This record gives sequence, structure tokens and C-alpha cells, in this order.
Amino acid sequence: MSDSAYFVMPPGGAGPGVLVLHSWWGLTPFFRRLADRIADEGFTVLVPDLNLGAVFEVPELAEQHLADANPNHLARLVLSSATLIQERSEDPTQRVAVVGFSMGASLGLWASVRLPETISAVVAFYGTQSIDFIGSKASYQLHFADRDSLVLDEEAAFMEATIGLVDLEVETHRYPGTQHWFFEEDRDAFEPTAATQAWNRMLEFLVKRLRSA
Repeated sequence: MSDSAYFVMPPGGAGPGVLVLHSWWGLTPFFRRLADRIADEGFTVLVPDLNLGAVFEVPELAEQHLADANPNHLARLVLSSATLIQERSEDPTQRVAVVGFSMGASLGLWASVRLPETISAVVAFYGTQSIDFIGSKASYQLHFADRDSLVLDEEAAFMEATIGLVDLEVETHRYPGTQHWFFEEDRDAFEPTAATQAWNRMLEFLVKRLRSA
């Protein structure tokens, strides 16, 4: 894969594959640390650089970069990354999980429909997709903030209903008093109590979906 990425294996050797898709800030140190934490739990982790080296601190600049991005390139990068992490996992025949944040959550939800034989589970933090989920074979865990200026309640509810209509497993968690970015410790909206709770739920979900497969 020509674009930069962060790849990490667990201490004991290759484990089930997890693809982490970062938010519009870029491949920041936070997402590298998150990959390390997930790998420490026994998973092989890949974080592709969706921003192609660009890292932002100002939301307006990050939003403009996303608006200017080539959607076809983003799509190809996500799909090829999912295939790559499956190949690098302990069992290349086993499907992988996607953990996405905001922009990355939207891309991960989309990819789960495009690659049903590759993606078995999606953890989406404060991100939605208004697509038809017919064809997906994934289970979904959704994490939403209480007060989110970027994700409308109607959008979240519509997506939950759309997933449910095709009889896919979906669990949803909302965190009182939180805002968009509540999981990311390098953001002003970071809420440590909610982040810890979300981490524990995510880890339990990944273990159940990948290690019991």
C-alpha cells in the first residue's frame, strides 16, 4: 500500500485483524496510541493515513480538507486497507473488525456493505451513513454523544432503523453530557468517564465478535 499507515501487532504474535479509521484530524498520536492499546489486547491493528500526511487542529481546515478529498481515492484506500489487515491477521480466512471515528466511522459503515466477506463487525463512534445496509454481514456497535452538533438525532435513529430492517445485529450506546469527539483525549470535548465506558464496551464487542469466531 503506497500511502502511509500505522501497523502494530500484539506482543504474542498476530491476532484477529482490526482496522482503525481515524477522524478528520488525521493520523494523530492519539490514534497511534489507540492502535497500541488495541494491539495490547491481542489484536493485529492497521490505521491507514486517510489524510495522506495532513494533520489538523482547526476544525474548519479539517472539514475543508475532507471536502476537497477525492472520494474515490478514500474509498479505494479503505477497501484495500480492510483487505490488507485481513491478510496480515492470524487467520487470513477470518473476517476483521472496523473501528471508526466520525469521518472514519462513516467510511467504516460504508465499507461493511461493500466487503461483507471481509468485515464482520463495525464499531462506529459519532458517525452515521444514509445507505442501504442490504448485503452486509456485519454486527454493529454504535457510540453517540449526548449533544452532537455534527450528528443529528434523526440521522442516528434513521441509520439504526435501516440496519435493523435487514435483521443485522446492532447495539447503540449514548453518553449523557458528552459532545462529538468525547472519546479522543487530545480534544477539548474529551470525557474520560464516558471514554473508559466506551472502551470497555468496544473491547468486549471485539473479543466477542473476533475471538469467538
